[in-house]
Order: sequence, then structure tokens, then C-alpha cells
Amino acid sequence: MEIKNIFFDLDHTLWDFERNSALTFDLLFKKYNLDINLNSFLKVYIPINLKYWCLYRTESISKEYLRFNRLNDVFKKLKINISSDLINKISYDYIENLPKFNHLIDGAHELLLYLKNKYKLFLITNGFRNVQANKLKNSRIDNFFDSVYDSESIGVKKPNPLIFNFALNDSNSKAAESIMIGDSFEADIQGSLAVGMKAIHFINFGEKEHNECIIVNNLLSIKEFL
Repeated sequence: MEIKNIFFDLDHTLWDFERNSALTFDLLFKKYNLDINLNSFLKVYIPINLKYWCLYRTESISKEYLRFNRLNDVFKKLKINISSDLINKISYDYIENLPKFNHLIDGAHELLLYLKNKYKLFLITNGFRNVQANKLKNSRIDNFFDSVYDSESIGVKKPNPLIFNFALNDSNSKAAESIMIGDSFEADIQGSLAVGMKAIHFINFGEKEHNECIIVNNLLSIKEFL
């Protein structure tokens, strides 16, 4: 059966999370006059942030717990003495400023232009509703998608089958005619395959290769399959 509907992930797939996040922290360190080496900070922050997002994805922690403790853990590991009050301020400012940076993954805009007239495009994201909406608007790709499904609005996160089934039903899409494109093997690939969708795994950051579905390392390579 031919593909009619494409569901994208956002962060690390279309929106360059690591680059935009680094620019945000650089801005905040200057704002609060913190003498912190950005590269040293990111080296510690990135794996800790991924760990907390895994916990958040499985409903083990709240978004408030995630936002505070991912920073608190990093500052402790780097032996930087910083007050809880300032951590909370940085945490808030990070969420406020992150969507203001709008760098996309190489090839994202070209790929969306290529696919838009051939398929119905949707987005399924585990990110926070307002933050993700601002990312899409500021990076000028919001108009590509017929609907955006975020975990905060739906109440469950990928890979929970409920979010995929909700998106399929709401968009009048059949699973067999739909494909998920994302960077996370657990959240995007296993989650979509479990409900009968097809999948393309964009391995861009910290993921291992497998034989569960199509794998690409460059977004424009997806043109070969769609």
C-alpha cells in the first residue's frame, strides 16, 4: 500500500536542538555573568538532559522536575556553586529563549518543500506545547503541517501507542498508509512500528544502527524512498 501520510518528529529531526540549545545557554551565561565554559558545560549537560528526557518520556518525572534537576546535576558535577533560585531563573529563561533560535537540521526545509505537494504532513512531538509551537513559527516551517500533535496536549508521550493512534485517528490516516520519520529509536521508530506504521530512522545524534526500518544519515536521502 502506498504512503499517503508522513508524521515527523521535531527536535533532532527537523529542528537543530543541539545548536539552538547551545546558543541559548551562551546567551544566558552572559546575561547572568556566569564564567562557565560553554563546551565543558554542554559535554556534561547533553547526556544528563537525555537521561532526564528518558525518565520524562516514561512518565517517571514531571516537566518541573526535569527542568530544574537537569541543570542542578550539571552544576554539581562541574562543582559550580549556584543557588537554587538562580537555577530556577535559568531554567525559566532557557525555555523562554530556546525557541527564539531557529536553526534547522541541514536539508530540513528542502525536504519539506519536496514532500509537501506529494503527501499530507503531520508532526508528533514529546516537547512542551507552547515551546514547540514557537519553534515551528520562528523557524518558518509551521505552514508545512496539517496538524501538530504534542504530548502535553494529548497526555501521553511517544512511544506510548495512544499518541500515535490519536494522531492517526484525528488526521484520518490509516497506519498502513503512514510513515514516521524521527531520530529516536525508542520513541519514534519502535513507537510507530508498534501501531502498524512504517518508519524512517534519521540517525543524527547518539543512536545505533539496526535493521528495524529504513535508516538515513542525511535528511535529503529520504527523497530516495518517498
